[in-house]
Amino acid sequence: MDKIVIKGGNPLKGTVSVSGAKNAALPALASCLLAEGRHQLSSIPRLRDIDTIRRIMSQLGVGFHDRGEVLEVDSTRITNHEAPYELVKTMRASILLLGPLLARYGKAKISLPGGCAIGARPVNLHLKALAAMGVDMHLDQGYINARAPRLKGADIFFDTPTVTGTENIMMAAATASGVTVLKNAAREPEIQDLARLLRRMGADIEGDGTDTVVIRGVPELGTARHEIIPDRIEAGTFLIAAAMTGGEVRIEGCLPDHLEAVIEKVESAGAGVKVLDRALEVRGPDVLQSVDIKTLPYPGFPTDLQAQFMAMMAVADGWSMIRETIFENRFIHISELKRMGADIEINGSQALVRGKRPLLAAPVMATDLRASACLVLAGLVAEGGATEIHRIYHLDRGYERLEEKFSLLGADIRRVNA
Repeated sequence: MDKIVIKGGNPLKGTVSVSGAKNAALPALASCLLAEGRHQLSSIPRLRDIDTIRRIMSQLGVGFHDRGEVLEVDSTRITNHEAPYELVKTMRASILLLGPLLARYGKAKISLPGGCAIGARPVNLHLKALAAMGVDMHLDQGYINARAPRLKGADIFFDTPTVTGTENIMMAAATASGVTVLKNAAREPEIQDLARLLRRMGADIEGDGTDTVVIRGVPELGTARHEIIPDRIEAGTFLIAAAMTGGEVRIEGCLPDHLEAVIEKVESAGAGVKVLDRALEVRGPDVLQSVDIKTLPYPGFPTDLQAQFMAMMAVADGWSMIRETIFENRFIHISELKRMGADIEINGSQALVRGKRPLLAAPVMATDLRASACLVLAGLVAEGGATEIHRIYHLDRGYERLEEKFSLLGADIRRVNA
């Protein structure tokens, strides 16, 4: 099993390009089930999660053809409607296949999903919404068995904003009979990207990017060509890394509008951030200042950057309070940061970080995707030898060649076979 080895102390300098967004690519791939024919998607990142959903969809009968920068997805002939546990257990986003299969074929059998152990991400919001659209469902030995002769439009209120739930029902409702209104819908850029793709396929959707999304069902959808948006979480990870190493980094191929909350907090910590059209230029300060954050649904500070920001606060001057409001178990990286000398106390959903220098190199273990990135960032500033990060398969689920990109920025980082 691979591990990452880092010798910290090098300020990051240079230019880095951001890959396509994993959290936009996954629903885009799932949406290809909605219409017969060959779809063309570009800027699909090469990630473990992408490989997983491709394997699942291949078992359904979907064909994939890499055409250079374009991935051709052939959903002409679907021969199976079951997503097996062996594949679904590694990725919660596989639930996104449920809506499209029901919309096109009126039946689906999906294993209850797995993924990162960061807290409850229940699928009950998906199932409740689908039931309102006329789906008959029952659970059998860990599988969701669902059938619906024809989905029908409905007024749906989500108890809490859910990204995958909003995406799943948008896809299911695209060809449903009547009008579907999603209230308290999630507003993330990835949802807006899916809506753009669905409209290119012929769907009638409005309100994406707000908390009320209206989908008027159409008889059928067609194929489309679509480019995935840049990964705002990857861009944010580089933004934080540049600031905490005292570096000077240009982050190209990103959409700064998607990172306004993060940019404001990084600037408050003392970094200089220049916002360009599709790029950011970041200059780290001599001394970082502590800043409080609270994770919130978009457009608030993203939970997927909380761990990385905490690593920066561990070396900032002063005390910072970090409050996690999205996932109840998203502090499990703290024990590993403490192994590196971080001074952090947990009180329920709040973490009090007493910043100090330096963090110390140590062997650590990644516990989830974003915790992996947090430990990489901590390793970039750690002193006293090499930091070894184990179980980096989590990292490969959501970051494309992260160690190579950091190496090009001057970091002493490498992947080795453990």
